[in-house]
Amino acid sequence: MGTHAVQAPVYYSGEAYEKLNKFLKESAPSILFVLVDSNTREFCLPDFLPRLETSVNIEVIEMEAGEEHKNIDTCSGIWNALSELEADRKSVMLNLGGGVVTDLGGFVASTFKRGIKYVNIPTTLLSMVDASVGGKTGVDLGNLKNQVGVITQPEMVMIDSNYLSTLSSAEMRSGLAEILKHGLISSKDYWRKAVNLKELTLEDLDDLIVESVQIKSAVVQKDPLEENLRKTLNFGHTFGHAIESYFLTHPHKKTLLHGEAVAAGIVIAAYLSHKQQGLNEEELEEITNNILQLYFRVDLEEEDLEEILALLKFDKKNSHGKIKFVLLEQIGKPVIDLEVSRDLQFEALRYYIDLKKH
Repeated sequence: MGTHAVQAPVYYSGEAYEKLNKFLKESAPSILFVLVDSNTREFCLPDFLPRLETSVNIEVIEMEAGEEHKNIDTCSGIWNALSELEADRKSVMLNLGGGVVTDLGGFVASTFKRGIKYVNIPTTLLSMVDASVGGKTGVDLGNLKNQVGVITQPEMVMIDSNYLSTLSSAEMRSGLAEILKHGLISSKDYWRKAVNLKELTLEDLDDLIVESVQIKSAVVQKDPLEENLRKTLNFGHTFGHAIESYFLTHPHKKTLLHGEAVAAGIVIAAYLSHKQQGLNEEELEEITNNILQLYFRVDLEEEDLEEILALLKFDKKNSHGKIKFVLLEQIGKPVIDLEVSRDLQFEALRYYIDLKKH
């Protein structure tokens, strides 16, 4: 089993399949399981299976697509399927899909028979730059995101940007939100390069993906268990997750993609940073304007605010009942473990709501 401390290797395009086939040859799994969802079964599996060079029996397990299926019920279904298909501890699981598949598949693999080896093959921009790196696995509890999970590293992560051609522009933008976040917490140059990707072309993207993965890997390497530095990766996510959870459970609200909620969370966190950490007005405006050009404004109303604030207390960074924020002193300079007064939290949400009026 991978240890916590070692970041799994990440391989790109052609080389990735060579490494995977070499791993399959060396580890000689008893059975190979490929976890897909209904989308990746149709759009990615036909491409993926012919590239596997192995005589081992391959079983495909399919889950329903979508965040609403990222729960323990789905896990039970997959654990039962593994059991019925006679999976043992020498089985290997390949998770072919977006963040839901890699998060949930990693959790299923890490817990089945106390852990079988797994490999992540992320197929969305979001999962390439975020979910597939760092060994976080997990499922939601009701509408509360990622409340149950473990940190275990996959054997490897394979990034093949050809899978991105199957995505809608909304899905691409959802992934771009994590790329933008990586820039905001680490490098002004990278942030500005990413913001100029208004016309997302796959060629430009390849370089950005590699750099984004490097930024995240460097952070995870230094702090695998999220004791300090790794918390910076949650920039924009404290409010982002609360908004995402709120919209999941209110039928009159349109369910948001993860990146759409994070984009809103980034603007709110930028306002808090301006008020509390001295992020200057120009940079606040630069962040706000760029996000508003790339993302529609999430439909928040005054009457939603209490409930959204109430959801903040489930954020995984919190401790001793205190909500902890990641804020910026300037673009590229994050500060962790900050508390923010409830009044200022309200004020930041109102800043976001008022943006539609301009």
